[in-house]
Amino acid sequence: MVHAKADADVIAVRPALDRDNLTLLTGAEVTKLETDDAGRTVTGVVVSRDGNREVYTADIVAISAGAANSAKILLNSASDAHPRGLANGSDQVGRNYMFHNCKAVVALSKEKNDTVFQKTLGINDFYFATKNYEYPMGNIQMIGKSNAEAMRGEKPNLTKLSPEWTLADVAGHAVDFWLTTEDLPQPGNRVTTDRDGHVHLAYASSNDAEADRLYGELKKILNHTGMAEHHVLGKNFYMDMSIPVAGCAHQAGTCRFGTDPSASVLDVNCKAHELDNLYVVDTSFFPSIGAVNPALTAMANAIRVGEHLASRMS
Repeated sequence: MVHAKADADVIAVRPALDRDNLTLLTGAEVTKLETDDAGRTVTGVVVSRDGNREVYTADIVAISAGAANSAKILLNSASDAHPRGLANGSDQVGRNYMFHNCKAVVALSKEKNDTVFQKTLGINDFYFATKNYEYPMGNIQMIGKSNAEAMRGEKPNLTKLSPEWTLADVAGHAVDFWLTTEDLPQPGNRVTTDRDGHVHLAYASSNDAEADRLYGELKKILNHTGMAEHHVLGKNFYMDMSIPVAGCAHQAGTCRFGTDPSASVLDVNCKAHELDNLYVVDTSFFPSIGAVNPALTAMANAIRVGEHLASRMS
């Protein structure tokens, strides 16, 4: 097994090698994939390492570079056989980019919150439609405990004149939540690359009304759980911060799988429809992202695809 890792990860599997061995190449970036003249087989993984061009070969190649970089590799691998990018006959590579509609919320408790390991609670009551609202709103979960340094860094314009002790006092009474609303797959939300191979992202948020409503539901709950009543305004006090694309952690959807080659990039085993030995095994395959962290789904799918590859190589 050969593993090239940098901004993009590619695993090249050679059945003839000892499968217990792994070679990790540092300072390496996969720049493109080469194919045979028919465009059906990946014949080379092109890597830039220490200023040199290197090419690795394998019987089976699996890209696992993350939604943006997996799309980048495929788009930058355009050839005569694949003029719009490798595996992109459907024009779906890079499309349907999703990264979750998220909001961080800090509520202030009347009593001091000395919790250290705070991420202990999740609420899915609003994950699907409720009797009062026909659309799903998403997931509420607690996040790591806030502190004075984080508050200053996240809201510099608001906190730049605040003494450290005031922020520490606020953080000491903080109860912190993370709200996640599903980002919808939209063809116009997409990764593209320019002539120099650099990534560009076109993105418009979705489900904003549902995200706002989820925030409102959380505030209703907190009104009954001992959050501090503001001593001047006569109402509960909350600070919230929407997380824009610059704070993206959950990327998905740029190489979605499906049974229809005209509407998807990968088949149900995450193999590219148009190639015989290319797989994409990361969150790129997601046709939708849901409203929870995607890591466990990515892990489960990787195990599933790994079992498929093992059977193929046996």
